[in-house]
Amino acid sequence: MGIPQDRPYVSTAVVLLSGGLDSMVTAALAMEQGFAVHALTISYGQRHACEIDAARNIANELGAISHSVLDLDLRSFGGSALTDDLAVPKGGVGNDIPVTYVPARNLVFLSLTIACAEASNAQDVFIGVNALDYSGYPDCRPEFIASFAETARLGTKAGVEDSAIRIRAPLQHHSKADIARECIRLDLDPSWSWSCYDPTPDGVACGLCDSCRLRKQGFADAGLEDTTLYAN
Repeated sequence: MGIPQDRPYVSTAVVLLSGGLDSMVTAALAMEQGFAVHALTISYGQRHACEIDAARNIANELGAISHSVLDLDLRSFGGSALTDDLAVPKGGVGNDIPVTYVPARNLVFLSLTIACAEASNAQDVFIGVNALDYSGYPDCRPEFIASFAETARLGTKAGVEDSAIRIRAPLQHHSKADIARECIRLDLDPSWSWSCYDPTPDGVACGLCDSCRLRKQGFADAGLEDTTLYAN
C-alpha cells in the first residue's frame, strides 16, 4: 500500500523517532493516518549513535515536516550498557531486565516529547514501544503508557484546559513479526532503520545483541527479508 504522497493532513503529531525499526514503522503509520509528523530524536550518548543518522534518513525518506535532534547526555548517570563502559550481552534474550535497560529512558523521553507537542500545538504523540517481543524493559508496558498519559494530563496546560495530548502506541500489542509485516506493507526499506546496540567498528550491526536477535527473528517469523547487513 505505502503512504499516499498527496494525502491531506488531518492534524499534526510529534513522533519519538529513535531510528529503530519500531519507531520508523510508527512514524509511517502516523502519516498513513493523516498526521503531519514532527520527528523528535534524542541523542543521549548512546553507544549505538548510528541510530541518530538512521533517524535523520527516515525523517527525510518519509517526508516529515520537521526533524529535531535533542542532545541529552545520559552518560553522566550511566547505569546501562548503552551509556556506560559495560559489555552488551550477546548470549540471547533472557527473562530478566538486561543491562541494556537505560534508567527511566522512556519516562524522560516521553516528557520531552509531550513538551515538544505542547509547544507546537500538536494534540498527538506517537511512540513505538511494544510489549510482546521485547527485552523486558518496564517502560515499554501498556500500563506505563496509560499511567504516563494521565500524568501528562495533570501536569500540562493543555491537560488543564481539557485538550490533553493523546499518547498513541500503535505497536503496543504487535509481535516483531507483525512489525516486520507492517514495515513491508508500508513500502519501507528495513535497512533505513538501525536496531543494533553494539555495532562493529566499521558500522555493521552485530547480529548477536538482544535487539538484533529480536529483529532478525521477527523478519524470519514473518517470512520476509531484512535488508540490514549483519556481522553475524
